[in-house]
Amino acid sequence: MVVLCIGDVVGEPGLRCAERLLGGLRRFYGADFVVANGENAEGTGITGRDAERLYVAGADVVTLGNHAFARREIAARLEDDPYLLRPANFTSRAPGRGWGVFDANGGRRVAVVNLMGRLFMDSNLDNPFFLADRILAEAGTPFVVVDFHAEATSEKAAFAYYVDGRVSAVFGTHTHVPTADAHVLPGGTGFITDVGMTGAEQSVLGIAPEASIARFVGELYGGARQAKGGTVLMGARFELDDKTGKCVSVERIEAR
Repeated sequence: MVVLCIGDVVGEPGLRCAERLLGGLRRFYGADFVVANGENAEGTGITGRDAERLYVAGADVVTLGNHAFARREIAARLEDDPYLLRPANFTSRAPGRGWGVFDANGGRRVAVVNLMGRLFMDSNLDNPFFLADRILAEAGTPFVVVDFHAEATSEKAAFAYYVDGRVSAVFGTHTHVPTADAHVLPGGTGFITDVGMTGAEQSVLGIAPEASIARFVGELYGGARQAKGGTVLMGARFELDDKTGKCVSVERIEAR
């Protein structure tokens, strides 16, 4: 079984990039299931229309992160759309759901879990380690993929080792910069600290360089925040054993 996990889709350039490339990548890799992080699809946050565009492009499930509720109108969509996940360790009063079990090719069922780290993020979040224990007790399938949306690389790696052998794959999101550590852990969990982003290549994390520079030097900037030019799609391919759900191999992918 092959699962593709796509990094943070950023703004209109990222959406167009996914629409242009994701379907072809799905066919090229023979992917049975695709997860895409879309929390920045609107630049900051996501709208229902953005989610629909990602589904049409080839994503089976769209995960989110710390900007999940940046667009207030998404609240109702989160309640009604089981394929759009926000981090499970938000307060239970938040709209939507943080995980689900979905149909994949070949009659298999894949659990997708969206969790957010707490280090340098938001201390009001539930502990993602303990919440993962509870979710895994209910998942009911050996195929489990986790989008761990976090700032600290150490927290991402610690979480991956914590669930090693109990989930098929852990892919990190949020920092928008791909890491070079794609590998299979001793217990059979595929892991990469961060899969990167999908959006404008000549940018600062998908944002126009001028806008980002202005912020760091203390200036006001009234121009567009979305970068222009060529785009790149980043992610990872996980090959899973059809019987055990363990990861056989993992590789980072990048397409233009």
